Amino acid sequence: MSVAADVRTGAAAGRFYPSDQYGFSSLLTENELAVLGRLRKVLDEQVQPLLADYWEAGEFPYQIAQPLFDLNLMEPSPAGGAAASGLYVGFRNFELARTDASVATFYNAQSGLFRTAVNLGGSAEQAAELDPKIRSFEYKGVFALTEPDHGSDIAGGLETSARRDGDTWSINGAKRWIGGAASADVLAVFARDEADQQVKAFLVPTDAPGVTISKIHRKTSLRLMQNADIDFRDVTVPESARLQNVNSFADVAAMLRNMRSDVAWIAAGLQAGAYEAAVRYVKQRQQFGKSLGSFQLVQEKLATMLGNVTASLGMVVRLTQQQEEGIYADENSALAKMFCCARMRETVALAREVVGGNGITLDTDVARFHADAEAVYSYEGTHEINALIVGRAITGKGAFR
Repeated sequence: MSVAADVRTGAAAGRFYPSDQYGFSSLLTENELAVLGRLRKVLDEQVQPLLADYWEAGEFPYQIAQPLFDLNLMEPSPAGGAAASGLYVGFRNFELARTDASVATFYNAQSGLFRTAVNLGGSAEQAAELDPKIRSFEYKGVFALTEPDHGSDIAGGLETSARRDGDTWSINGAKRWIGGAASADVLAVFARDEADQQVKAFLVPTDAPGVTISKIHRKTSLRLMQNADIDFRDVTVPESARLQNVNSFADVAAMLRNMRSDVAWIAAGLQAGAYEAAVRYVKQRQQFGKSLGSFQLVQEKLATMLGNVTASLGMVVRLTQQQEEGIYADENSALAKMFCCARMRETVALAREVVGGNGITLDTDVARFHADAEAVYSYEGTHEINALIVGRAITGKGAFR
């Protein structure tokens, strides 16, 4: 049997992902499963062994970057077959996140946030020129929207400013929590045009005069991910560096709709990682003279965790299918992000609970998933903001203010 066929058989039986009880991964093609299998090999052999030490040190293992880049996971036909589906992209995030949330965030900063910003926000010419370089990581970028004083209220509160003078723009302001900024070539910076007060977007080189990038220290979540504070002081960029299709916050909101879908997939994958780590532990741990996994209370918690993963996968799979059919609704991606992250919080807490005291050590992997879930819960729209997006669709009334 071929590797691809073997992978497909495993997926259909729920074995390609031990946490994919309903076999959602069987919807993928053999080529897509084969690519994800190669990704898993790199994650298992070159990434997983480094995670605990680097998490504790609060540093990113940059030696894993090139092996991930070399997989060419963003190519239109990554396995040499038909064009990659939206489900493949989702399961790519799922696969990364079930290994580590920071690694998933690091990769998705390029494949999701930055690539979306360029392809949706840029002109056809900009996207055509830059997308091949983004896919190969020749041109690395990050999405710089959140500010020190504005997160959930960024739509109306964005303070970073841009002033046009002929064919150039001058940018002033600050951004916060920008993951991967220090290792990027360029920042996709969102700023308010002083002339019309509308939001615009600019590709700002990280080494441009007036740009200062500072690592955020003392984090208790996503410790591998190198988040940054960024200051802009009279930073000058040409008009050609402006993403031509971003002319209001409504254009930014269209990007965020896609990004919430990515985060929902990451939340599902993080749950899978925590659940699978807990299952490994309870199968080998002995308590009161018998396997920890043989106790009724433990099995009930494992069943709840598996239900959470399954419900989250069902939601993100259907959301992705709708988007591929051209059905895009802010409330649908917001509902998926809100629901999957809420279930994620419960799942990682139950994983920590069944592993007991060892659940707060990095050796079991559970502690890493438990802590990292808190960052995933908050980014790309807090629980409350996403609930208000859904609530607006339900009632026809906006309750943001």
